[in-house]
Amino acid sequence: MGVNLQNPLLAIDAGNSKTDVAIVGADGSVLGSARGGGFQPPVVGVGTAVDTLAEIVGRAWEDAGGAGAPPTFAHVAACLANADLAVEEVELAAALEARSWSRSVRVYNDTFAILRAGLDEPRGVAVVCGAGINCVGMLPDGRTARFPAIGKISGDWGGGSGLAEEALWFAARAEDGRGEPTALARSLPAHFGLETMYALIEALHLGTIPFERRHELTPVLFRTSAEGDAVARSLVHRLAEEVVALSTVALGRLELLDEEAPVMLGGSVLAARHPELEGRITELLAAKAPKAVIGVVTSPPVLGAALLALDAVAAGPEAAARLREHYA
Repeated sequence: MGVNLQNPLLAIDAGNSKTDVAIVGADGSVLGSARGGGFQPPVVGVGTAVDTLAEIVGRAWEDAGGAGAPPTFAHVAACLANADLAVEEVELAAALEARSWSRSVRVYNDTFAILRAGLDEPRGVAVVCGAGINCVGMLPDGRTARFPAIGKISGDWGGGSGLAEEALWFAARAEDGRGEPTALARSLPAHFGLETMYALIEALHLGTIPFERRHELTPVLFRTSAEGDAVARSLVHRLAEEVVALSTVALGRLELLDEEAPVMLGGSVLAARHPELEGRITELLAAKAPKAVIGVVTSPPVLGAALLALDAVAAGPEAAARLREHYA
């Protein structure tokens, strides 16, 4: 399909593990798209990371039927992993502007893509819990609420990796007697075909089981909780408390606590819709933000990036509806 509109929009959703790019017309039509690897400027440097983005953008332009270098886009909406601080957003925006893709470039943390994908209008809050945990909020007038979300030094708790480490901590102490008993001491090693926590600790420490595989233990934690284990349940409930703390603070910053407003849940942990976790979130949020309306985001984040691009050019509801239909 050839590009049939002048000055199309460029939408980028670049996560740690994969990047999706879409070239979109102002009428909401998707003209071309491409997928590539993750976006990790802290690991490879900003220049190399943006070089990788440029290659994916080029393939999306080819998919749209374009020849040669991509055109000047009417607007670039780039939702990027590792754009956690304002100074990082400025640096990444400058790097994208240097590509001469557009005179209008806006960089967002990638959590904003998930938020916008779940909303009919840019108004509400999203809590995303995948490998880590983050929360953002936005209003139509451009105001936002966000957190640094760079780990314990910024006050974070939770995320799939964090939950797995907490489960390992409690299980290890249960087995050696320092902590209270928990079925996690059996269920965690059993996931890897091992009989004891000592064997699992040894395997993780020596690399027999790559430490990166610890995220596989998060579903085990939820299963153990569902089976009635008190320690596992306490971790599930603490995650619910964190989700509600993040969302209520964000709602308060945006002055949305006293009016109906969406709170969208996204990321692999929350989108899995564990009944106990979701029920506890619902219960706690009803007490702290009774007008909040919970939703779960399952749409691809690149949809959110593209909707942000349409917002920037005031494309209107028909364009947004056409775009959503494409990604349905």
